[in-house]
Amino acid sequence: MVRFIPLKKNRLKALTALWNRHLGDEFPMTETLFEQNSFKDKNVCFKSSLIAVDEKDFPIGFIITKRWQENLDIAMSETTGWIQILLVDQEVRGQGIGSRLLNHAESELVAEGAKQILLGKDPYHYFPGIPGEYQETAKWFERRGYVHTGNEYDLMREYTIEEGKILPELDGVEFALLEKQGQHDFLAFLHRCFPGRWEYEAIHYFRKGGTGREFMVLKKNDRIIGFCRINDGQSPYIAQNVYWSPLFKEELGGAGPLGIDANERGQGYGLAIVEAGLAFLRQRNIRRIVIDWTGLVDFYKKLGYHPWKSYLSYQKEI
Repeated sequence: MVRFIPLKKNRLKALTALWNRHLGDEFPMTETLFEQNSFKDKNVCFKSSLIAVDEKDFPIGFIITKRWQENLDIAMSETTGWIQILLVDQEVRGQGIGSRLLNHAESELVAEGAKQILLGKDPYHYFPGIPGEYQETAKWFERRGYVHTGNEYDLMREYTIEEGKILPELDGVEFALLEKQGQHDFLAFLHRCFPGRWEYEAIHYFRKGGTGREFMVLKKNDRIIGFCRINDGQSPYIAQNVYWSPLFKEELGGAGPLGIDANERGQGYGLAIVEAGLAFLRQRNIRRIVIDWTGLVDFYKKLGYHPWKSYLSYQKEI
């Protein structure tokens, strides 16, 4: 007999094990990452999240949802609900467990004010959509009113020992790693030019003890006009483009997001800031680098990056 119980941290180990039995070959989960993204995030909506357990009280499925709940002056939607993950053990699929989990999540999110529900793309997300290899999962959600809105990709490149270590050179601008004392100016730049998720992630980065080494900045006349985020194993928390590092023996690096002040675009700065960020990762002797959650495949091909993983974006209007 299946019971549905609240999402609680004492189930962390069992939920991680369930994830890895079904998704671990492509998306290996650690308890540290699961705790970071699915319990410590203040936006987890425990009312609409549930665990399904069998007669032995063992988890056989779960759904984790989110809605914006942080008291920050950030441009984040208060009418969006996110389904971070919905997983049911293959041994018990076809018994309506997934439908019951989803119906509960949707009804509670709507009661909390959600007008649209996205699959993935949540703060501290795992996926920007349904992984492309899970076509049957996509069809399952389509039958329940979710609409495919586009595709996203994770890109990857593996470098030789000497490739990619030289910073680009452009007249009138300079590239540098952000220093801790530049935190205020950098956050002001993001608030002005990129209010919303990227600003939110930077605020959390500094709150978790970030020193600036994860942000390459582009300056003109000593003023920040662009940035590129870079991540590695020393970053203050597990960042999205290195989530799946357990797949590799060597250290994995990540690049992105990036942005250029709208008033400074069209001068080749976007490609250059990425090159600069990648060069700093390469100087740390990181040979395999991931650029996550992007549709700009042709743009990054210029730097030798190609699709590694694909995702199908889905949402449902209430």
